[in-house]
Amino acid sequence: MTDSFEAKGKRKKLVAELRQKGITDEEVLRAIDTVPRHLFMDPAFLSHAYVDKAFPITSGQTISQPYTVAVQTCLLKVKKWDKILEVGTGSGYQTAVLAEMGAKVYTIERFRELYLKAQGILTSLGYSADFFYGDGYEGKPQYGPFDGILITAAAPEIPDTLIYQLKTGGRLVIPLGSSGTQVMTVMERTGPESFERSEHGNFVFVPMLKGTVNGK
Repeated sequence: MTDSFEAKGKRKKLVAELRQKGITDEEVLRAIDTVPRHLFMDPAFLSHAYVDKAFPITSGQTISQPYTVAVQTCLLKVKKWDKILEVGTGSGYQTAVLAEMGAKVYTIERFRELYLKAQGILTSLGYSADFFYGDGYEGKPQYGPFDGILITAAAPEIPDTLIYQLKTGGRLVIPLGSSGTQVMTVMERTGPESFERSEHGNFVFVPMLKGTVNGK
């Protein structure tokens, strides 16, 4: 797997564009400047790897727009060594950004083909994460509680099974809503049974589904 000077130059331009769009977290920008997004994409879209848009990947899913990745990561307020649960590994690009920031990432994918492919790419790039093939709605309580939970698909409501896997002070970032447009929502756990909710603009994601696919 190669990362060319051309790709690095395009990432610099992408980071400059994200700054113009309001992303100010320098560690998030550094991670996006470092992770080679083109390696997570279908060869048909390689020439567009550093365009700030989402693109199709395997299994009818998408690799998120870099701006969306940046927003979700900023909202998580990731610190080095934080335990982050990612629901929806997808291409593995967001996983790599979190790992580049020094987080301990636990990531779940329901599509077996994506689960295997992302694992291979991240391993080849030297990123460490714990990969799980399974139902994201169940989370991973045995590895919690988590400093942050990031959901990379649209959910019609906040799953109780996930929100109670947060530490007190932890944050869950979720695109909330069904079809069409979702509202990026943060739930911060402030106590054993208390949460604070905030909303951060409209986005579009593929739906969050239960169960697994191609689990042979």
